[in-house]
This record gives sequence, structure tokens and C-alpha cells, in this order.
Amino acid sequence: MTSVATADQVSGRTELAPRDASAVLAELAERGFVTEQTGRLAGWSLTASGRAEGERLLVAELDAAGERPAVDAAYRRFLEVNPTFLQLCTQWQLVELDGVSTLNDHQDPARDAAVLDRLAEVHDVVLRIGDDLTTALDRFRGYRPRFEFAMSRLAANDVDWFTKPLIDSYHSVWFELHEDLLATLGRDRTSEHPAGARTEGQS
Repeated sequence: MTSVATADQVSGRTELAPRDASAVLAELAERGFVTEQTGRLAGWSLTASGRAEGERLLVAELDAAGERPAVDAAYRRFLEVNPTFLQLCTQWQLVELDGVSTLNDHQDPARDAAVLDRLAEVHDVVLRIGDDLTTALDRFRGYRPRFEFAMSRLAANDVDWFTKPLIDSYHSVWFELHEDLLATLGRDRTSEHPAGARTEGQS
């Protein structure tokens, strides 16, 4: 999930009926695991204790299934392709004009097409990783259709679907998968990068 999700989004992601999703969220709120936000970013978000409990359950699920080696191997493959993806995000967002980085206005179709061609290569890799993860733990199966939908929007020249936040853009799904892998394996993101290194949350 993104950091904030509506009850309808929770319903769609978990395949619970909307009424059941709302009931589960209300129960979790009573237990102090989620809180409801209002305003522009309205929805439900995890509390610190909710995040800790969620991570505990994910690790327990993984160990009970006996699939830690498979998920760890997929995670390592993800890390290998992650820098390439981050580079592509930067290339999609910024262009060099007279030696100065400026926002990409997407008025150069050939340049955008070249970036999308490289994204297609990364896309093939991450789908294979996702399929292997799904073989290990079925709950990973939701990532493939989300990646594929974002790619279909990009193929339709909707440039927002590469890196735009607050929608299920390719970057948003990628970031979520990364967080899911870290939580499932009980790892800390800071252990992956030297101090000051860029992560996809900063792209």
C-alpha cells in the first residue's frame, strides 16, 4: 500500500468487500494499528505500532512458509536492477539544457521513447522477479497487473504514469514492492545505501 489508502483502495488490494474492509480498518483503529486522516490526503495510514505488527506478521508468514531463501534471492535480483530504474526515473523527470538540469516537458518524443525502451527491459526483469515471488508467497501476485497497467498508460502517452506520486504510477508500485520486500525479510532500507545515497523515495 501507499502511505495513505482509502477504504476502497484497501478493498481492491485485499479483495475484501468494501463493507468488510471498512470493518477491518475500524477494528485495527481500535487496536491502535491504523489512524484515519482527513483533508487533501484523506485515508488510512499505519501507526508506528501498526507498522511494527505488520512487519512481525510478514516475517512470521515467510518463515512459516519456508520460503525465505526464494524471497531473499528475488530481493537480491531486485537490488541489481534498482539502480538502473532510479536512473531512468531521473532521465524521465529531468533533461540537460546547456549543462543545466531542468524539468522534462516531454516535448521530445524521441528522447522519451528511448527512456521507455529501457524501461521495457527493466519491466521484463521485474515481472520475472514478481512471478518468482508469487510462486513463493501468493500475496505478491498483485504487483504484475499494477506494473502492466502503468506500462499500458505510458504506452498511451500518459506521461504521469512513470513517476507521478499519489497515483499507481510505475515508480509508486516499484517503491511499494521494495518496501514490501524489506518488511517481509525484516530488513532496514538504510543498510542498502551508503550515507547520503539516493533512494527511489527521493527520485
